[in-house]
Amino acid sequence: MELTTQPEINLFGDQLPSMEDIQRLSLNVRCSESNMLTFGKQVDENMSKTSPTTRLSVGIALYILGKDEEAVQRLEKAEDRKEKFIYTAFALRRRGRCDEAIENLAKYLKAGGDALTGTLEKAAIYRAAGDFEKAEKELKSCANFENVSAEYHYQLGRLQEAKGLYGDAINNYQTALELSPEHQKALFHLAYRCDLSGNEDAAIDYYEQIGSTSPIHVNALLNLAVLFEDRGQFDKASQCVDMVLTFHPNHARATLFKKDIESSKTMFYDEEKEKKTTRKNQILETPISDFELSVRSRNCLKKMNIETIGDLLNTTEAELLSYKNFGETSLREIKVILDSKNLHLGMALEEKQFALIDEVEDIDEDEQDQGILNKPVEDLQLSVRARKCMEKLEIRTVGEVTRKTEAELLGCKNFGVTSLNEIKKALSNLGLSLRNLD
Repeated sequence: MELTTQPEINLFGDQLPSMEDIQRLSLNVRCSESNMLTFGKQVDENMSKTSPTTRLSVGIALYILGKDEEAVQRLEKAEDRKEKFIYTAFALRRRGRCDEAIENLAKYLKAGGDALTGTLEKAAIYRAAGDFEKAEKELKSCANFENVSAEYHYQLGRLQEAKGLYGDAINNYQTALELSPEHQKALFHLAYRCDLSGNEDAAIDYYEQIGSTSPIHVNALLNLAVLFEDRGQFDKASQCVDMVLTFHPNHARATLFKKDIESSKTMFYDEEKEKKTTRKNQILETPISDFELSVRSRNCLKKMNIETIGDLLNTTEAELLSYKNFGETSLREIKVILDSKNLHLGMALEEKQFALIDEVEDIDEDEQDQGILNKPVEDLQLSVRARKCMEKLEIRTVGEVTRKTEAELLGCKNFGVTSLNEIKKALSNLGLSLRNLD
């Protein structure tokens, strides 16, 4: 794919382009660093102009460049017309100022804006604010566009996905694509949903469809690279990342990911060590009922909810002896079983020493910090690769992440520096960090 050039759309001419043309311009500007720089220079050249039309154009341009606060300030000084109000609403939504965004959409509709566009944008704003009831109400008001408007089905799919109705969401994304095969947002969310649900073949197919279009979709290419690397298709993964770096040479995540892929090509997989780990897990999961124990010992262990060898390794001699009717004879029976497997009571507790120390330190944290630590790991909004690592390590909360060291995370198969830096940044945003043994 060749570098994308900006279409022949003059945002700073005598007449403001249509919203469709502005959308095309926006996609092309943001698809590469080169285009962003060129467009930024055009904006600078028009910043000092004070005509109402130019103020409006500059405000829209700042929104395209992602400078939302500046865009809102510039648009406030532009003449009142529907384009002013809807782009102000777009910028305010990205800043999380939902109430103000809704107010500007009302002005957009009053100024003669398209009713469907305004209603769907309202639904998107309410969804982003977590008010699903109002979002659903807005979408119901334009239900007559079912099987007519691709954007209607896309927004409906986004709301259903936010509510956990994944099957319905997928159906609506597919309908949106039937109505408009070039609807990139619907295609990306369809691919991403298949990706998260484990339907990797479908996800790869959809991501590849996005990757073959112009302008490029960075997140689609990077997600596709993760899937290829997980399958050991390192050359294909590299091609995806190289395409991103062609358009965005300074993209930090892609740069680190490129190094990870190169490392994965030479990564040594210790098959014997993996077999030993598997055998150990099988031993730990062995039920106590598989061994010949006296009735008393068996009953005591059952009442103590000790069902497997692994449960015994999390129990000390003192804990067993403190239980009613459990004596030295029963203790010897248990020790014989564990000795035959080179194990001993309390062994797992000893291995968890560092984790226990961390838990004691956590007791002194205030309620707010504890609330953050108890948040589900999904709240970190990690990439597919990082999430899969969390699943492999059975990490479910933010607090459990902070109890891991860099070495422990990097020890997980297919987990590299890119994912490590991603997790460290997500924790840093919460004022947290990984455990340090120094």
